[in-house]
Amino acid sequence: MTRRILGIILGTLLGSLTAFAQTVALNPHHPDRYVVVKGDTLWDIAARFLKDPWLWPEIWYQNPDIHNPHLIYPGDVISLVYVNGKPRLKVQRGPAVARLSPKARSQSLAQAIPTIPLDAIRPFLTRPLVVGEHDLERAPYVLASADEHLIAGAGDRIYARGIQDKAHARYNLFRAGDAYVDPDTGEVLGYAALYLGEAQVQRFGDPATLAVNASTREIASGDRLLPVTDENTRAHFLPHAPAKDVGGRIIAVMDGVREIGQYQVVVLNRGTREGIEVGHVLRVRQAGETLRDPVDPKHRQVRLPDEDAGLVMVFRTFEKVSFGLVMDARRPIHVLDRLARP
Repeated sequence: MTRRILGIILGTLLGSLTAFAQTVALNPHHPDRYVVVKGDTLWDIAARFLKDPWLWPEIWYQNPDIHNPHLIYPGDVISLVYVNGKPRLKVQRGPAVARLSPKARSQSLAQAIPTIPLDAIRPFLTRPLVVGEHDLERAPYVLASADEHLIAGAGDRIYARGIQDKAHARYNLFRAGDAYVDPDTGEVLGYAALYLGEAQVQRFGDPATLAVNASTREIASGDRLLPVTDENTRAHFLPHAPAKDVGGRIIAVMDGVREIGQYQVVVLNRGTREGIEVGHVLRVRQAGETLRDPVDPKHRQVRLPDEDAGLVMVFRTFEKVSFGLVMDARRPIHVLDRLARP
C-alpha cells in the first residue's frame, strides 16, 4: 500500500512538472545505459546523463509495464531513449529485483536507492532541530546525574523533572542554541535545538529516572527533553524548482566550517511561510567582491559580478527556516550567500 501511494504521489507531481518543462541538456559524455549498483543515488545517476541532474523528473519515462517505475533498485538498467524525438530516461527492472521473494518484495521500498545521500542528512530528518523561543522552556529538564557526576553521557543515569505523560518513555535531549536571525530584516526566525543524545525512562515520578542510551555531547543540569517520535526516515525526494523566486540566504552551516562544500547541511532563512517545499532546488549566488581599482583613479571602487556557487536541495522545512543539502559546490560557499531559482 505504501509503495502504491508513493507511486501515485510521484506520478501526480511528475505530471504537474510537465507543464513547467524546460529544455533539458544532456551530459556531453553521457552513456546510453547504466546498471544501478548499491550505494548509488538518483542524483548521481542523473548526473551521468544530464547536465543538470536535478531535472531528471522532467524526462523520466513512465513505463506502464513496471509497477512504480519511480523507485529504482540495484540491478536495474537506466537507458537513454528518444520518444517523439525527445530524450527520456527509462528503467528496466534488473534480475536482482526480479528474483526477490514475496517477503522481500514487501520490504523493497526500503531497498530502493535514495534520491540524495541519506548518511549526510539522516540526523536532521526527524529531530525537532528548530524550536520557538519558549518551546524548550516548557519542556521537561535534567535535574541531576543519578550517579553523582557533574555531567552525564551514554551509559549513565539522570534524574528529570516535568515528565508527566507516561505514554512516552523515550526522549531526545537538547540544549538551547543560538537564535536564527534574518540578516536582512533582523527577525528572529527560531532557535537551534542542539541534539545531545537519547534516554529511556526507567522509573516515572518526580523526579523520573532515565538511562542515557546514546550521547553526542555532554549532558548537564538544565538540558531539556522532548519525546522521540517514531517517524520513518524519508529516502525519496522529488527535485523541483520553486514556482517563483523566493530569494533568501544561507544563514548557518552545520559542523561550524567557514567554507561550505558538497554534502554539507545548511540552514536557509526561508520556510513554509515563504512557500518553500521539500525537494525545492535553489541556486547559490555568491556576491561579487568590491575591489579598489589600482589603475583608474576616477572609479577606484569596482564591484565584481555575482557568481554561481552551487545548488542546494531542501530536505526539511519549518515555518520560517529550512534545511538544505549542498548537492553541487562549484566554488566555496559561505554563510550569507544568496539564493535564487535554478
